Amino acid sequence: MLQFSYKKHVFRFKRPAGTSRGVLRQKTSYYLMVHDTEPPEITGMGECSTIKGLSPDPWEYYEETLEAVCHGPEPPEYWLETGLDDFPSIRFGLETALLDRQKGGRRILFPSDFTNGKQGIPINGLIWMGETDFMKKQIQEKLETGFRCVKLKIGAIDFEKELELLRMIRNEHPENELELRVDANGAFSPGEALEKLKRLSDFGLHSIEQPIRQGQWEKMAKLCEKSPVPIALDEELIGLKTNNEIQTMMETIRPQYLVLKPSLLGGFSRSRQFIAAAEQQGTGLWVTSALEGNIGLNAIAQWVFLLENPMPQGLGTGQLFTNNIPSPLFIEGDQLRYNPDTSWNLSFFD
Repeated sequence: MLQFSYKKHVFRFKRPAGTSRGVLRQKTSYYLMVHDTEPPEITGMGECSTIKGLSPDPWEYYEETLEAVCHGPEPPEYWLETGLDDFPSIRFGLETALLDRQKGGRRILFPSDFTNGKQGIPINGLIWMGETDFMKKQIQEKLETGFRCVKLKIGAIDFEKELELLRMIRNEHPENELELRVDANGAFSPGEALEKLKRLSDFGLHSIEQPIRQGQWEKMAKLCEKSPVPIALDEELIGLKTNNEIQTMMETIRPQYLVLKPSLLGGFSRSRQFIAAAEQQGTGLWVTSALEGNIGLNAIAQWVFLLENPMPQGLGTGQLFTNNIPSPLFIEGDQLRYNPDTSWNLSFFD
């Protein structure tokens, strides 16, 4: 017999001196536990990770919905199929908790050469936004660590200063030495976007994520057609609930890349629908964590490894917190790795 419960955890972000004001200071995750009450007693665990302002889950009904999942009359199949269409992060947490319980409750959801420690997953280096000198220092530190792909947020400071920073990077690190990705988070207006993309193209960028706000499909389609910088859709994918919606979006916009965040899309099964649509259209993709703690990051990383996608993934977020859950995950050079000899420390769940 299965019993369900959940616990809340507030993560606190490290905030290095020099970062921009207004960055997140903390975020909340809820941990769904699936308990097998008959011997052998097994507990599966999944993370429901939320980011206020980005996660589409209705926050005012979040704990009420968790209560219904854990103690309501509906079976897990109902919640996985349609019951959590408006709560993708809970769906992701439930999906991974059930899978963990099925695999023995050891946090090994997808056994592979990643979980046995033989191989790692290439990741991009994430650069905090802040003053120019601070960002230069971070980039140099990433390169010295071994990263060959870095991702910078743009649109938060003066655009001319951002161009200066990119120019400095490219003058010192050519394309064959360093892959540069930028993420605008919808900061450009449709009227100015193409001109800005043309200016950004001088720096040999790999791609730009979400240059304009999501929901403007026709305008985004024109940008994807004309932009000299390949465009990756990120926030654009959030809130699409059916295969038909996914197909219509892909056929309308025809992007060069997709950025998949399973917590925001509704889990692995929903993410696979995006992968199928991308393969059908010849669209590239990579996977990024959505600021999950190590429970959620671990599940995503194990799943990503099986995709055999050679591109650097966005899975370096586990080091952002001061109170993350000690786990076998660690970063070595530009790879996320798993040490099978290191135990999970789940004492705060007791």
